[in-house]
Amino acid sequence: MEAYLDNSATTPLCKTAKEKMVDSIENIWGNPSSLHEKGIEADLLLKQARMCLAQNLSCTEKEVFFTSGGTEGNNLAVFGAAHAHKRKGSRVITSAVEHPSVQKAFDRLEAEGFEVIRIPTDKKGFIDLSELESAVNDKTILISIMAVNNEVGTIQPIEELSKIVKRKSSPALIHVDAVQAFGKIPLTPKKWGIDLMTVSSHKIHGPKGTGALFVKEGTKLSPVAAGGGQEKDIRPGTEPMPAIAGFYGAMQELRIKESLTKVTELRDYLVGELNKRDFVTINSPENALPYIVNLSLNGLRSETVLNLLSDMEIYVSSGSACSKGHKSPVLTAMGLEDALIDSSLRVSLSRFTNKEQLDYFLKGIDTAVKVIRKK
Repeated sequence: MEAYLDNSATTPLCKTAKEKMVDSIENIWGNPSSLHEKGIEADLLLKQARMCLAQNLSCTEKEVFFTSGGTEGNNLAVFGAAHAHKRKGSRVITSAVEHPSVQKAFDRLEAEGFEVIRIPTDKKGFIDLSELESAVNDKTILISIMAVNNEVGTIQPIEELSKIVKRKSSPALIHVDAVQAFGKIPLTPKKWGIDLMTVSSHKIHGPKGTGALFVKEGTKLSPVAAGGGQEKDIRPGTEPMPAIAGFYGAMQELRIKESLTKVTELRDYLVGELNKRDFVTINSPENALPYIVNLSLNGLRSETVLNLLSDMEIYVSSGSACSKGHKSPVLTAMGLEDALIDSSLRVSLSRFTNKEQLDYFLKGIDTAVKVIRKK
């Protein structure tokens, strides 16, 4: 038996995504910028994908810009906003638990001379809203806070961000990394007062290599690349149509409420079983996104457990797939003890996960504990 429980790293392709990709490769393979029939066919597919994504974000098609994925979308949002608005101020704000593609972008801004404020979190990963509000002033030009933490599943109060900006009369743009949230909970960035939002394809059973950035109409961004004018010059370059077609197919299969109900039931079952084991500590908050459960196997190093589980065809992670081989900066920023960090595992579910896989995982950690403690 195989139990793939690393869906926050990437998800397997769904059927519709595969079908759309094959059709694009075999039949709709033109360049969407070409004016002949093949180009027009590809452009129509691009417009359909853009419309579908706009519907999922409750925005207009002209506010959707395709990218190569979450990292490029986050970089485009952070650098594009900071550089476009630096005449208004130099203060930018983020949290201490962001994805590396945001963390490192802010590190670079700091090296460029921007004043970077990193908001701390509590032991469950929630940002301190009072500290955030204190940090916002009339020189703040950007706030970037993720919707769902990729390691522990903490859902941040992003709807409060625009309220804080309004109360402080700040010119700050608000960016939300919604890579782990998109397709799992409803997202309405315009309603929430969000200016920029990043989403990705391969977290929702679409292909790697594409994603998108929501840019609220009227928001000024400085492009980070120069090219042929595609995506209104916000992200120039020939669109990767097979990947975008797969992204479109994955979105067509989304049933957010139905999937959330199913995954919540599975998460509750898993956590209930884990709590029966005295060697397990749950690091995710109770109200985390149910797709992610972060836990620690007390006294056992993550790497050793991962290897044993992998031998059993049970696939989980010890944190973000983008921080391979490094101690989790998220759990560190949350203030967890080193023993919990060193023994942490991330179990991430999808709508294709079933109870049998969870039972196999539970059996796997029981076996791992017995094997390691005998050594």
